Amino acid sequence: MTTEKVVEIQNISMNYHTLEGETLAISDLSFDVYKGEIIVIVGPSGCGKSTALSTISGLIKPSSGKVLINGQEVNGTNKSIGYMFQKDHLFEWRTILNNVLIGLEIQDKLHDETKKKAERLLEIYGLADFKNYYPSQLSGGMRQRVALIRTLAVEPDILLLDEPFSALDYQTRLSVADEIGSILKKEKKTAIMVTHDISEAISIADRVVVLTKRPASVKSIHEIELTLDVQRTPLTSREAPEFRHYFNTIWKELDIHVK
Repeated sequence: MTTEKVVEIQNISMNYHTLEGETLAISDLSFDVYKGEIIVIVGPSGCGKSTALSTISGLIKPSSGKVLINGQEVNGTNKSIGYMFQKDHLFEWRTILNNVLIGLEIQDKLHDETKKKAERLLEIYGLADFKNYYPSQLSGGMRQRVALIRTLAVEPDILLLDEPFSALDYQTRLSVADEIGSILKKEKKTAIMVTHDISEAISIADRVVVLTKRPASVKSIHEIELTLDVQRTPLTSREAPEFRHYFNTIWKELDIHVK
């Protein structure tokens, strides 16, 4: 991680207007993201985590404040941003390779060199043998890997991930989170991820941003520093002695009460 800022979120607020009146979803939200850093956002259910991600991506415009990507204010969707949703949104009638290439097609970047790079990504991450398969022939975890490779193929400066593992069963979720967290590090990608799973956040993040109840603002930011005898991955992170401390601290900050 460097000191080069890729994302600057400056005092953004978001008001929704409905028939019932005005709802403040985000209030004065500010934090920065540095090149090569993985930020994970956690917060109480319904606090505005996904809304925050949508404002960063340019899908919705904040009521006040601004978001800068590489020093440029975000106004509408931006080719330098890759977005990975909860569902993989693969097209069932397209092969795995053709699903991976679709972003390049849309951005008019598909040529021999970019196609070879996409195929190389499939090979590196264990999907080369499946490139002529269709999504229905793959497991949920493999489909999520394809969705990530599709996003990486267009070479975005920043990746946004909105609870990308929530549709998977627990065992698959652990495995895929480990794979995707490791891929992000290997590709040296800057990423912002939203999750409601505290353990997942600690295991993947360089820093965890804890949001308050709605309207969301930053309650705290934790720099995750773990002592490990082996290379850090999302799975090995869970073995670090500091892991439980981070979990307990963030749990208390979220003020979760089981009813």
